Parts: sequence; C-alpha cells; structure tokens
Amino acid sequence: MDHIRNFVIIAHIDHGKSTLADRFLELTGAVPRDKMKPQFLDMMDLEREKGITIKMQPVRMTYKVLNSKSEIQNNLEIRNSRFANAGAQLGIANSEYILNLIDTPGHIDFSYEVSRSLAAVEGAILLVDATKGIQAQTLYNLELARKQGLVIVPAINKIDMPNAQTEKNIKEMADLCGIEEKGVIAISAKRGTNVKQLLEEVIRVVPPPKGDLNGPLRALIFDSKYDPYKGVIAYVRIRDGRIRKDEKIYLMAEKAKGESREVGFFSPALQPIDELKAGDIGYIATGIKEPGKIRTGDTITKLKTQNEKLKIQNEKLKIKEVESLPGYQEARPMVFVSVYPKNSDDFDLLKEALSKLKLSDAALDFELESKESLGRGFRCGFLGSLHAEIVSERLKREFELDLIVSTPSVVYKIIDNKNEERLVKSTIDWPKDATQIKATLEPWAKLEVMTPINFMGKIIDILEMAGAEYKDRKYFGEEKTLLVYEAPLREIIIGFYDNVLRVTQGYASLAYEVLGFREAKLEKLEIMIAGRKEEAFSRIVPAEKVYQEGSSLAKKLKEALPPQQFSVAIQAVVSGRIIARETIKARGRDVIAPLYGGDYTRKRKLLERQKKGKKELKEKAQLSIPTSVFFEILKK
Repeated sequence: MDHIRNFVIIAHIDHGKSTLADRFLELTGAVPRDKMKPQFLDMMDLEREKGITIKMQPVRMTYKVLNSKSEIQNNLEIRNSRFANAGAQLGIANSEYILNLIDTPGHIDFSYEVSRSLAAVEGAILLVDATKGIQAQTLYNLELARKQGLVIVPAINKIDMPNAQTEKNIKEMADLCGIEEKGVIAISAKRGTNVKQLLEEVIRVVPPPKGDLNGPLRALIFDSKYDPYKGVIAYVRIRDGRIRKDEKIYLMAEKAKGESREVGFFSPALQPIDELKAGDIGYIATGIKEPGKIRTGDTITKLKTQNEKLKIQNEKLKIKEVESLPGYQEARPMVFVSVYPKNSDDFDLLKEALSKLKLSDAALDFELESKESLGRGFRCGFLGSLHAEIVSERLKREFELDLIVSTPSVVYKIIDNKNEERLVKSTIDWPKDATQIKATLEPWAKLEVMTPINFMGKIIDILEMAGAEYKDRKYFGEEKTLLVYEAPLREIIIGFYDNVLRVTQGYASLAYEVLGFREAKLEKLEIMIAGRKEEAFSRIVPAEKVYQEGSSLAKKLKEALPPQQFSVAIQAVVSGRIIARETIKARGRDVIAPLYGGDYTRKRKLLERQKKGKKELKEKAQLSIPTSVFFEILKK
C-alpha cells in the first residue's frame, strides 16, 4: 500500500479539472495517444455538450518517478525551485506508483458526487483558474475536503492565458489554505506546464492508504451502475481485506447476498484483474439484478462457508462479523419535479429507468404520484434545478422516453392544529381543509455569492428582490468580495443564477447550502377550467404572490387551450375565492351566412337556437385537455 495514492481534483465549474485529468492520463500513459480526446473522462455526450462534468469518474494510472531534473516552464522559477531535482527531493526516485484519480463535478447541484468521492481518497488537488481566482464553489469544496481530513495540494491553472493574474491568485490561495506561497503550484493544464511537478507533489505529500490486508473484507460503495449481464457493478474503495472473482459477498446495510462475478479497476474502462486488496479503488460486479439492493455508502464483506468447521450436514452460509464502514450522510433532495410519461404505456419503463439512474446518482429520489389528468408518474427529488434538468435529459436520451416534466418546486412543511408536522412535496399532499393548518414553513438556504466589487451593488439588488437577509461580507484581495446571505430556497432554484451571471457579465459565482425550515405564509393556488378543478396545474405559492401567479397562469392557459364550441372560463382560486379569471371565447360559426334578404326574424330564430345549443353543450360537455397543454404549462 505504500506505493498507492488515492486523490481527487476539486474545483469550481470550468476551472480546468477535466483538462488536467487529460494531462495526467497522457503523462502516465493510461490512455494510448491515438485514443486520446479532450475531456476524456467526461463519458456522457451530455457532459460534452454542456461543457461540464456531471458524473465522478475514477481512473487508475501507473507512474514511475525518475531521478532526473524537472524543468520549470514558467516565470515562477524561484517559487517552484524545490522541484529542480524532483526525484531526489521527494525521496521517491526510481519507484513506481499506482495513482487512483477521481475526476469530480464542479457545479453545486452535484456536490453530493464530490462528497462521496472525497470519502474514498486521502488527498485532493484544489484547482483555481488564474483568470478568475477563488470562487464560491472553491470555498465550499475546500470545506468538504477539510471535513474529511484530506491533504490539500493547491494549484493555480491557466497561467498561459493573457489575462492570468498568477501572482495575485497564488497569494490569495496561500492565504486561504494557510500555507506559504511557494506551496502553491502554478500550472497550465492545456499546455502541460508543470503538470509533471504537480503529479509528483501529489505522490510526495498525499499519504498512502491505510488498512488491514489480512483482515476481513470491508469495501465502501461510493458509486454504481447497472449492467444487463453482470448485474449491478459497485464502485468500491477497499478499506480492509481482499476480494477475488467468484467469492460470495454480503451487503451489510441492505442485507443482500451476491457473488463477485468480476473484480477490477478503471482504466478508465472496466479492466478485470485477479484481486482487489486494501487501499485499492476498483469495482465489483455483484451479479445482483435488482437495483434497489445496492445502496451507495453500504459496506461489502464476504460470506464464509462453515460446513467443514461446524460439520453440519446441510451447508449453511454464515456472515463473518465485521463492523460496517461509516458510509455517507443521506442526500436531502429539496427541489421536486413531477415526471409523467406522455404515453401511459411507458410507466413501467419510466420506473425501471429511474431505478437504474439512481444507481449512478445517489442524490436522486422518487416516489409514485398520480394525477387524474396525467395518469401515473413520479415525484422526483433533486439537489437543484440543473440536477433536475440533467436527469430529465438522461431519461429522454438513454431510455428514449417522451416525458412531461413540471417546473421545479421546493418541499414545504405544514403544522396542523394537533401540532403534527408533515412534509408537502406535491400539491396533492396539501390539506383540503385550510382551517386545519396552524402554520406553514418553507426551506431557507445560506447563499454565498463571490463577485467583483464593481458589481456588488447590482448583486445586492437581486438578493433584496429575492427576499434575502444579509449576514456577512468577506473581502478577497482588493477586487473581490464574498457576500453571505440567507434566502428562501424557492427564490434560488429557478433563474436566480442566470440573473447573477447576467448583471456581472459572467464574473460572479455562487454556492448555497440548505439551512432548514422557517415560517412563511403559503397558499395553495388552484385552477378551475370550465368549473372543474385541474389538480395538475395547482401549485404552492407565497401569500403575497398568489394574485401575480394566478393571473399569469390563467393567461398562459388561455393561450394554450384550444377554443371550444362554447365559452370556457379559466379561474385561479385560493381558499375558495376567485382571484383571477380569463375566458376563452366560443369558436364561432356564422349560422345566418346562407340567408340573404327576407325577414330579420328568420335570422333571429337561428341565432337564438345557436345560443341555446351552446348553453346546453357547456352544461353537458366534458372538456378534454390535450396532453400538449400540460406539457406547455408545466415545462419551464
């Protein structure tokens, strides 16, 4: 284990994590040159299209440290002079090392991916863009890494850019990490400048893993995916013991049994080997075909056959008593979206797709939901609106599902007259009798916005419009400040970040953390169409915004609904009172067109008959709302 190093790269979005990982792959020869492509570890097309990392991706590399001079390729020769004879100074010359790297996402919505990867390693490269400096997510990731007790290797990237402020950012990074400036390594991941020195610094300062090679197997599941032939493939960090192919395994939390049909490491493709042992990061093909039996954070151990020892006629399997690993704190989804198949026959396919996606996305949560107008679907919980957007897109692309997806909303809490609390994830959960509600609460979040000082006034205006409360202000250098506010989560999840980027020309960044629930005056806004309540359009809104929301929704429905032979009233209702109304005029037909000349009473009779017929139709007809209308209204 002395020659193993497990580490991650953490950074704010678009600071060069994936490009740095590419250079590591090239430097170690993990990927042949003819197969190399930019952002190699971003495996999904969706990641490449959006230019962001969505899924963590592990990879094993092999690197030999040679006792030769390392050339410094930038103007920081004095600062980086300790690398002048890297092999000798590191004390690791002429040694070969196994390097297990996990590339992580940078967006706040995928922070649970980052936290899981941190629990599987001993060190982290904290990367900062020299043109942008420290960002909100930089601080958030650093705090996560420190909580795990990881060794931090700070690095400044993109020093080759014309607008790079390398010296300034090195100073800020050193202050942030509490180290001397010479401890911050300046690199260019794009050109490969000082990437070798950074990798050797990881080998030098990140401690090797610890564990009992001869003890009982304890493997932590930090991710997983489904394979139709091998069953669920668990991504694991082996803490103690060993595991080989075709051994009986046991999942301690779920109490599920399986068999290691294959074990191996990530190259980054799955690479089978004979054995995984303590200190390794790899995978175990469990043979388990039910996705629900594999849970991220569970501990895998072995089943031992006790037939010979106990001399029992029938073979029995007995679990060797071992202590399970701590695992992970469960993710708390706070943004919820209703997902329905456009074709009701696809419900089972949607259920299976969500189960498989949950294997690789432990933060995803879903439960059955049913609405009369839409049929059966699921209420899905996410960490943020981008998380919801990505999962919805994956369902459409990877499973070829045609879906109706609602606008993201947050979870609320109500306290009834008996002082009992319950969560409200959907309008269906809202009490029918409003008099039974004693108090309503909504989630709040701690919001950190990093912005250049010259945009601070505009940012404060946006925060105040969102009902945010000021808490603190911290300065980073002379040009940047961190604003700390607390705000209702509902104001953050849709459009807020876009507004921040717009007013700061893309220079600001934000991170948020859910704090808990606070009392708020909330109402259930209902929509009546032709006198019939349509639950699919109902939503929970703050009392001060019910008229604005009701009026807006009624107008949207007026534009989306096709005209009928009779007039259709669209009413927004709160607690039994109508607060907004729109009317779709009846589709007209000129019944007197064939008549010309003659007595006017003939025309009058036809018009009266038409009026009576429309009235009868309005009373008897059942208005059928096309699925396309739900899709149009419920989408963002």
